[in-house]
Amino acid sequence: MSNPFNMPSGVHVLERGWLSSNNILLMDEQENVLIDTGYATHAPQTLALVDHVLKVRGSHQKLNRVINTHLHSDHCGGNAALKATYQCRITIPQAEADKVAHWDEDALSYRATGQYCDRFSYDDTLSGGDSLRLGGLHWQALSAPGHDPHSLIFYCEQEGLLISADALWQNGFGVIFPELEGESGFAEARATLDLIASMELRLVVPGHGSPFSDIKTALRTAYSRLDYLEADPLRNAQNTVKVLLKFLLLDKHAIALNDVAAMMMQVPLLEVCNRRYFQLSDHELAQWTVAQLIKSGAASSDGITLFDAG
Repeated sequence: MSNPFNMPSGVHVLERGWLSSNNILLMDEQENVLIDTGYATHAPQTLALVDHVLKVRGSHQKLNRVINTHLHSDHCGGNAALKATYQCRITIPQAEADKVAHWDEDALSYRATGQYCDRFSYDDTLSGGDSLRLGGLHWQALSAPGHDPHSLIFYCEQEGLLISADALWQNGFGVIFPELEGESGFAEARATLDLIASMELRLVVPGHGSPFSDIKTALRTAYSRLDYLEADPLRNAQNTVKVLLKFLLLDKHAIALNDVAAMMMQVPLLEVCNRRYFQLSDHELAQWTVAQLIKSGAASSDGITLFDAG
């Protein structure tokens, strides 16, 4: 396998499309660990990709452990399939343990976002400040609230390497979900960016998109984006409705235009956004969102059907 980013030998990044998070496989003599597992409908592909890397490393390799940065559906949707295949341990953020134990789909956000996750259990937990050895390297788990209040990121100081989940992408970060319900999220996202800015980094592996080494530019972009959203919370809601419809498109590939409004209003978080920020009819909100996706090139339409544009 090629190594264009000069990754440490025990670190393998499986870059996925935007429906699924990236998967990071960390391998050493003690155990093989996968960070984040993608969306549920991509679970067969996740299994195939992990199996391929394991076989390249040796016929007797197996997956010993899954670690989730956070429990949004696109980061843990493959947990159940991997557990069934490898009987691996599953490690989740400590703050999410009770929600998983009782499988509270409201508290876990799956019902609110209209997304699906196969039920899984966990074996142990991690908290910010915990240290662990993965892929032959020492890592520190760090709390990274903002996009998700309980998200973790993983920092390897000796390699200047950060697994940033949805706290920092090359061109921004994930939706600031807490703000949509009137809870604080912008301040926490800024504190997380400040934490990342304080690190000595040569490479970031984000939750979505390619690894990148121009960290200063990525941080400038993220701070600018955060300033823009914080100046008018409606912008965060606008971004959210576009992201959630795009996610539905990524999953379904095409949606009849006549079905978009009803489908969007089946997603509780979209109804909340409309009530709190837009105050439009269901049809008007659907029209606005479809127009925005087409304008940005994220979707296309023949006047009858809305298509994912990749």
